[in-house]
Amino acid sequence: MHAPDDPTRFIRANTRLLPVPHAPEIRLHVADEATALWQRTEEELQTIGLPPPFWAFAWAGGQALARYVLDHPDVVAGARVVDFASGSGLVAIAAARAGARHVIASDLDPFAVAAIHLNAAANAVADRIAAVSGNLLETDPGVDLVLAADVFYERDLAEAVTGWLTGLQAKGTTVLIGDPGRTYLPRDRLECLVTYAVPVSRSLEDSEIKRSHVWRLRP
Repeated sequence: MHAPDDPTRFIRANTRLLPVPHAPEIRLHVADEATALWQRTEEELQTIGLPPPFWAFAWAGGQALARYVLDHPDVVAGARVVDFASGSGLVAIAAARAGARHVIASDLDPFAVAAIHLNAAANAVADRIAAVSGNLLETDPGVDLVLAADVFYERDLAEAVTGWLTGLQAKGTTVLIGDPGRTYLPRDRLECLVTYAVPVSRSLEDSEIKRSHVWRLRP
């Protein structure tokens, strides 16, 4: 795979800065249509078989978790936070706006890292968000709170993430998850805190409104 020459340029050229439907206090660089952007990303990197451009959309679980954090700032106030598989940086931005001391927004996709930088700046929280591309699984990031949205769509990833989050929770880290109930969500380990009706793109979620939940990992 070729590294993107200028992911920031690519993002600016292929997205629009728009309010998040369920968290309109936050604006993100988002794409109008997933498939066309996916194809343009593959052309930019001169490769095929790339994962979807998760960074270019406000997904249902992320919107729910961002809304919860904005409405319950006590959850993040003064905390050191990780937003795992951050994508656009939506949840990280919500945490920073709600008063988190410092937020690590992690994602393996170099386009996501660039999008997080752009979106954090657009929401005036760039000074409190560090976008990183390293794989945090099997590490202890040394934070108070881990936020994870829309990460349970694939079996192997879900198992790895669940094991990692469980280990952190056992050490005293609070874990909150935003998810509309995807296939590999470990429901037996979770307590549902709130449910929202989240506006989403029909092309992404097969509906225009998705019931999405915020979950807390139980001991």
